[in-house]
Amino acid sequence: MKRFGKMLTGQKKKRIVFLVALLLLAGIYYFSLPQNLFKAPTCTIVEDRNGQLLGARIADDGQWRFPPSDIIPENFKQCLLHFEDEYFYQHIGFNPVSLLRALRQNLSAGKIVSGGSTLSMQVIRLSRKNKPRTVFEKLLEIILATRLELTYSKDEILQLYATHAPFGGNTVGLETAAWRYYERKPDELSWAESATLAVLPNQPGLIFPGKNHQQLRKKRNFLLTKLYRKQIIDSLTMALAFDEPLPGKPFPLPALSNHLIDKIIIDGKKGQKINTTINNNWQQKFSEILNSHHQSLKGNEIHNAALLVLSVDTGETLAYIGNIGDGARGEHGQHVDIISAPRSTGSILKPFLFAAMLEEGQILPGTLLPDIPTFIQGFAPKNFSKTYDGAVPADRALSRSLNIPAVNMLKTYGVEKFHYLLKAYGLNSLTFPASHYGLSLILGGAEGSLWEICGMYANMARTLNNYFKYPEPLRYHDGDLHPPFYERQDLPNEVKKNYQSSSDFSAAAIWQTFQTMLEVYRPGEDASWQYYDSSQKIAWKTGTSFGLRDGWAVGITPAYVVGVWVGNADGEGRPGLTGINTAGPILFDVFDQLPASQWFSTPTSDLGKIAICRESGHRNNKFCPTIDTIYSHKKGLLTDVCPYHRLIHLDVSKKYRVNAQCEDIQNIIHEPWLVLPPVQAYYYRSKTAHYRSLPPYRHDCRNLASDQGSMQVIYPKNRAQLLIPTELDGKPGAVVFDVAHTRSNTEIFWHLDEKFMASTHSIHQMALHPKAGPHKLTLVDQYGEVLEHEFEIIDH
Repeated sequence: MKRFGKMLTGQKKKRIVFLVALLLLAGIYYFSLPQNLFKAPTCTIVEDRNGQLLGARIADDGQWRFPPSDIIPENFKQCLLHFEDEYFYQHIGFNPVSLLRALRQNLSAGKIVSGGSTLSMQVIRLSRKNKPRTVFEKLLEIILATRLELTYSKDEILQLYATHAPFGGNTVGLETAAWRYYERKPDELSWAESATLAVLPNQPGLIFPGKNHQQLRKKRNFLLTKLYRKQIIDSLTMALAFDEPLPGKPFPLPALSNHLIDKIIIDGKKGQKINTTINNNWQQKFSEILNSHHQSLKGNEIHNAALLVLSVDTGETLAYIGNIGDGARGEHGQHVDIISAPRSTGSILKPFLFAAMLEEGQILPGTLLPDIPTFIQGFAPKNFSKTYDGAVPADRALSRSLNIPAVNMLKTYGVEKFHYLLKAYGLNSLTFPASHYGLSLILGGAEGSLWEICGMYANMARTLNNYFKYPEPLRYHDGDLHPPFYERQDLPNEVKKNYQSSSDFSAAAIWQTFQTMLEVYRPGEDASWQYYDSSQKIAWKTGTSFGLRDGWAVGITPAYVVGVWVGNADGEGRPGLTGINTAGPILFDVFDQLPASQWFSTPTSDLGKIAICRESGHRNNKFCPTIDTIYSHKKGLLTDVCPYHRLIHLDVSKKYRVNAQCEDIQNIIHEPWLVLPPVQAYYYRSKTAHYRSLPPYRHDCRNLASDQGSMQVIYPKNRAQLLIPTELDGKPGAVVFDVAHTRSNTEIFWHLDEKFMASTHSIHQMALHPKAGPHKLTLVDQYGEVLEHEFEIIDH
C-alpha cells in the first residue's frame, strides 16, 4: 500500500510538472509576439482636404515609408493574394501544402528557390528585419505567424504587409510605391499597375523599377494571366493591361507644403499622416501667384514671401505657403517657415486699437486726433511720410496708417489694456510684459506671426458673422475666438478652452473698423475699385516694419482672411519694401481668384443715432455750426463733446477779436469758431484750405484779453532737461527750438534769458547754444502775446 501511494504521489508530481511546463510554454507562446511588431520610423505625410498628397518628409532612417493605411484597394488585394498567398483566408498562419511544395522544389534544385511562406509569415519575417533563412528561423516564423493570426484579423495582417513590404530602393509600403512610381493614390491604380506593385516585394532588389524590365514584365503578365483564368478580370482588361508601360525611376513626391510639414513636426505630429484643410487647387494656384511676384521682387533683392488663406467661419487653413524663392541651395532662407515666424508687426495691429477705443466709447469714427510732432519720454514717433496734418479724423488716421495719432490713441487707451487684449485675441508672441514694449507696441515694437495675425482678424470677422446667426442673447458665444487650425476635423473643444468665451469687441465696433479699412488705398489697377459694381468689398490693412524689413498685408471678407508677408528671411531691409507696394498687389491677386462674397451685414441693433459736429467729428456742442447725424456704436454717446468749437467775439469788420471792456456790446458780433491748439492749427492750416485762423485781438483789446494762447512750443517741452552733444569739431552743439503760431506770416521775437536773439516769420525755428544750467525762453509775437518756456541744459 505504501508503494502504491508513492506511485500516486509520483504521478501527481509529473502531472504538476507537465502542467507547469505547459503553462510556461503557453506563456512563452502568448508573449512571443511583440506588442509593437514594427518600430521603424515613418514619413510625415500631408494631404489636402480631399486626401490628395501635398508633401512628405522622409523617415528618420532614410526610408520612404508612409504611416499605416486602413484601406487596401481591392485591385491590389486580389493581385497580392493570387501572387503570394491564394489560401490566405483559409490557413491559420502557415500552409503545410505550400511548405511541402517549397521543400520539394528546394531539394530538387539543390538550393533555396522557394520559401513557401504565407503572407502572415512574411509579415513576421519583415518585422524580424529579414534575418538569414535557416530551418530554425523558418520554424520560428511559423510559430509567430500562428500567434499573429490570434491577435490580428486577416485584413489587419494585409495592412501590415502592405505598409512594410519593400518595393525597391528606399521605397517601403504600398502607398509610398504608388506615389513614387505612378504619382497617385493606391485606389487610383489600374490592374496593370496593381499587379506590378504586387510582384515587386517578391524580389525588390532584383527587379527595381527602371532595371530588368523583362523580368518585371514577365512576372506582372504572369499574374495578370492568372487573374484572367480565375475570372477576376476579363480578356479585354488583361490585353489592355499587357500594353501598359512599366514604371521607370521613382518620381519625386509632391512638394506643395514643405513649410506646413515643418509646422506639423514642430506641433509634435512627426511621422503621422495629416489630412489637412488645405485646398490643393488653391495651394497650387496661389503658389504660382507668389512665384510670379517673386520674379519682380528679387530684382530689388527681396527674396522671400509667404501667404496664408483662412476660412472665417471655421478657422480652417485653406492655403499655407510658408515661403517662396528660387535659391537652389536655400541661400536666401527659403527653408524658413515665415508664416510661423515672429516678425515686427509694423502697423498691422492698428485696427484692433481703433475697435477697442470705439468699444469703450473713447472715440467716434471721425473724431479729430492730434497729428503733430510728438515727444514722449524720449520716444519720438514719426509718420511714414515724415509730414503732419495737425489734426486728422480717427478713421482717416487708420485708413492712412498714420503713426502719431495711433501713438496718442494708445497713450489714451493704455498700453497694459491693449497688451492684454492682443493676447486674448491670439497674439501669443507677446512674451514680455506691456512695459517692455511701451507705446511702440502699436508701431511694430512687438513681434507677431502671420499665423497669429490672420487668426486674430478671422476672430473679428467670425464674431461679426455669428452675430447674425443667433438670436439675442446668444449673439456672442463660445468659439467666436479660437486660433486657426490645419487638420481636417471638427473644431476641438480644447481649442475653445484656450480662449475666452466671447469677443471683447461688439459687432458694431468690428463693423465700423472694417468699414474704415475699406478706405485703405488699393495699389495699382485696384485703386478705383469703388467705381465698379463688380468690385468686391475687402477690408484690408498694410504694415511696414522699421528699416523696411517686413511688408504686411491682411485682407478680410465675410468668407476669407488672406495674409501676405514680403521681405527677406534674414531681416535685411530694402528700399521700397513696404506693405502697400510689395504685399498689397499679391493680396488682391489672390482675392481675384477667390469666390466673391457679399459684404458684412450692418449690426443695426448695436448701433445708435448720434449727433456730431461735422468739422471735428466729436459729439456736437452748442457752438458747432453744422451738425450731422451718424449711426455709430452706442458707446459713442459716452465720448466728449466737441472741445474745439467755441463762441468768439468780433468787431463789425470781423477782422479782430474784441470784448465788452474795449467795445460796445451792441457792436460785438458773436460767431462760432473752430479753434485748434496752436501746434495743431499750425499744421492743420497747411493741409486744410477751409480752416480759418483765429483772428487777433484788436490793438486796444490786447492787454484786456483773457484767453491768450496763439503760440506753442513744439520742441522742447516745457521744463525739459536737454543734453547737447558735442560736434565733430569739438564745439558744443545747438538746440533747435520749434514754435507754432495759429496765424501765418506772424513775426515772433525771441529772447533767451531776457536777451533778444532774433525774430522769425512764418516758419519759427531757431538754433540756440545755451550753456549748462536752467534757462528761460521768452517769445513775443507782433500782437504783443507773450509765451515763456523753461528748460535746463545738462552738463556732460
